Amino acid sequence: MTEKPAERPRTRLLVTRPMEDAEPLVRRLEALGHATAVEPMLAIRWLDGPEPDLSDVQALLFTSANGVRAYSKRTSRRDRPVHAVGDATARAAAEAGFAQVDSASGDVYALAERVKALRDPAAGALLHVAGSKVAGDLAGLLGAAGFTLHRSVMYDAVPARCLSDETATFLRTSGVGGVLFFSPRTARSFVRLLAEAGLVDCCRTVDAFCLSPAVAEAARAYGDQEVTPWRSVRVASRPEQEALLDLLPDAG
Repeated sequence: MTEKPAERPRTRLLVTRPMEDAEPLVRRLEALGHATAVEPMLAIRWLDGPEPDLSDVQALLFTSANGVRAYSKRTSRRDRPVHAVGDATARAAAEAGFAQVDSASGDVYALAERVKALRDPAAGALLHVAGSKVAGDLAGLLGAAGFTLHRSVMYDAVPARCLSDETATFLRTSGVGGVLFFSPRTARSFVRLLAEAGLVDCCRTVDAFCLSPAVAEAARAYGDQEVTPWRSVRVASRPEQEALLDLLPDAG
């Protein structure tokens, strides 16, 4: 009796998002037929603090789903309209119980334009719930249009210190076919840890799927040099999760 050849394990897509964001993304990827592994480049730490004062606030601004989660841990108030940077953040706000949610479907520049189009600077301040590190100058963009923006830091994103043994093994054995990057900070962190582990050359068989050109630039570089030899670096047509997923090859 002829034995059937053993099936070759599918190459995995490596998700680098914080665990809170990775879990729903993994479910989405696996529903599409992809094998996955998770290597969070950031760990979210919720910061203690008082309930936010909304007395002069006309709207809330969220630039990440973690901002929604952090706000929800501080207060049960859902009586202000929400402007979200993208659709995933908008979904998180809707799931948290906000009734009025608007998505800019883009980046902080798109969010600023959306707020300027829909809000009146004279109607009150804007509250931006954010992490300790932010991308883009949302306060500057809106301040130039006459808005008062208060930034409330409600969480911190702590960088990973090393790659897990499992991920290192996947990389050494070509078990990873692609890595998904959603922010310049996570891409820089991953490349740094690759270099520290001596695994940069393992990327020659790996595709980098990036949410934006800025993310792609961070994925290619280590320090001031472009040294990461990915098989390819692909950039989403717009800075949204669905556009990034559109880049992925068919699962097989």
